[in-house]
Amino acid sequence: MNTQIKFIRSICLASLFVIPAISNAESNFQTGAGALSTTGKLDFSITVPKTLYVRIGTGTNLANNATVDLINFTVPAANVGNGVPVAGVGGDIGAGTVTARVIGNNGAITFGSTTTGPLNNGAGDSISYTQIATAVAANTSATPLAAPALADAATTNITLTPNIGTKVTNLDARWTYTYLNSAVAAPGTYGGINANAGRVTYTASMP
Repeated sequence: MNTQIKFIRSICLASLFVIPAISNAESNFQTGAGALSTTGKLDFSITVPKTLYVRIGTGTNLANNATVDLINFTVPAANVGNGVPVAGVGGDIGAGTVTARVIGNNGAITFGSTTTGPLNNGAGDSISYTQIATAVAANTSATPLAAPALADAATTNITLTPNIGTKVTNLDARWTYTYLNSAVAAPGTYGGINANAGRVTYTASMP
């Protein structure tokens, strides 16, 4: 037998001993006349990433979405500043109502709203964010997601507590916005699509 053939045969024999080492499955074989018992074990591993999700208005759960909804209030001329609340138009649900949701899996979540100032009309007049009320109603979670208060040029935070015995927070709600209309304001359009301090940014953070 020449050297090349011997070498190839050696490689083939070596591979037969290597193959069983690649597989980590376990087996046990028993034989005999009496009662027999044997075992086979299997290990499992699940890797879960840390995640944090916020949805205010239009969106798809656990996905990115670039749409920013506009809630618009139009005050009837006969009702300016008379204290009769004005319902909104817009939002993913409609009638000034949005879907709000926060999901996180690593403990308590700080959830807040931030504005750059009171809404203004670009002509020196302003309306405070305290004139916009947020009503919270249940959506799908047993506990509705609370809404941070709106304040002028400020951040207002609340703390969301995980489900008992876990690090998981999964809360949602239906938020309905109303303009309180409690004072006479100068004419004009206050706020707008990312204009005249009309945008509120909701932020969630966790360890």
